[in-house]
Amino acid sequence: MSNQKINRFILTENEMPTAWYNVRADMPEQHDPLLDPASGKPATVDMLSGIFARELAEQELTTKRYIDIPGPVLDYYKKYRPSPVIRAYDLERALDTPAKIYFKYEGNNTSGSHKLNSAVAQAYYNKIEGINHITTETGAGQWGTALAMACAYFDIDLTVFMVKISAMQKPYRKAVMETYGAKVHPSPSDTTKVGRGMLAKSPDDGGSLGTAISEAVELSVSTENCRYCLGSVLNQVVLHQSIIGEEAYLQMQKAGDYPDYVIGCAGGGSNLGGLVASFMRDKLTGKANPVCIAVEPAACPSMTRGRYAYDFCDVGHVTPLAKMYTTGSAFKPASIHAGGLRFHGMSPILSKLYHDGYLAARSVFQKDVFDAAVLFARTEAILPAPESAHAIRTAIDIALECKESGEAKTILFGLTGNGSFDLTAYMSYLDGEMVNFAPSDEDIEQSLSRLPDMSVYEK
Repeated sequence: MSNQKINRFILTENEMPTAWYNVRADMPEQHDPLLDPASGKPATVDMLSGIFARELAEQELTTKRYIDIPGPVLDYYKKYRPSPVIRAYDLERALDTPAKIYFKYEGNNTSGSHKLNSAVAQAYYNKIEGINHITTETGAGQWGTALAMACAYFDIDLTVFMVKISAMQKPYRKAVMETYGAKVHPSPSDTTKVGRGMLAKSPDDGGSLGTAISEAVELSVSTENCRYCLGSVLNQVVLHQSIIGEEAYLQMQKAGDYPDYVIGCAGGGSNLGGLVASFMRDKLTGKANPVCIAVEPAACPSMTRGRYAYDFCDVGHVTPLAKMYTTGSAFKPASIHAGGLRFHGMSPILSKLYHDGYLAARSVFQKDVFDAAVLFARTEAILPAPESAHAIRTAIDIALECKESGEAKTILFGLTGNGSFDLTAYMSYLDGEMVNFAPSDEDIEQSLSRLPDMSVYEK
């Protein structure tokens, strides 16, 4: 056998997983159910089918362990999957660490991120149901781009509400979405009741994912033959993203290694849930005990400083109530450059796993994140998205801890997207203009004080 180092661990098309794994099947306790905001009763498939395609509504509630990936979705996946697991030898060398660092790279498609994995699935299920129009929101733009690509492929009209500050920071994302046929509105916009209300209060409002969700849902429920799609948080999205973890699990076997740490950035939870899924299966079933870590921005700390409570997923309070870690739907995150992580809540699945001690969480400041992003770019030849760089930051921190302790731990992190459309952020960092930000305890408590009064539903 050659002594030459292997950098990339690749699966063939024939080795690619053909089913999504549902981590809910192995959780000792299920998360509390989604609640109908009108009645407070647990959401049903019939209720959710008014918002989502019916098959997606069923996936939202199921605890079935594996769900076959439909043929047309699998065919589309093969345009850009399987994605590689890469050993970061040069980063290890730069850190002078005994740790072994691997990353799962999801940025090698036009959307630039993992988001396409769920976008294709959601567009497909809407198509076979005969839906001809979809609405959605997007933060940094990766989800909007991914869904625009999927809707173009399945010939479905798409309207995207893009968080206004992100639209200003990343104008080329809008151009890509429009190239694929999507109609894009900076949010808050004057096209919906929610948007007009926000603008009346604050004409210069930079928006949030919660506001954009409200606008997208409002348009969806008021438009004939239209459904809404969400790029994170929901169980169905975590399910679709499990393709990442299922592939990574097989690739780590090819590497002859197993991660002591599995790390992902965390906004709503889709990429993190997908990456850790297969390793969490081992943890939940007692086969292994990897440390799974969610990394969120200090500016939007839903897990590390939020509360585990029922809350709305949107500002307009039209979505179902979810039991999750939240800083409150009224929370206005700072205009940090990791636009995809500026969400007040966390996936109910991941929130439950965190609450029960199966998942760890850390928060990091954006200047420290970009320190890590630049080092990674210079050593590993990939410019990471700001969101992904949160995972890089923590992977580096753990590798440096290994340097001090002398322990040769194995680290796997998710490089969920590339930063080709994030040059404004890099310019801000390189010009010394970037600042760190964390909300005060008073800011968070003020938002949490406006959580829904659940006693109303107990009457």
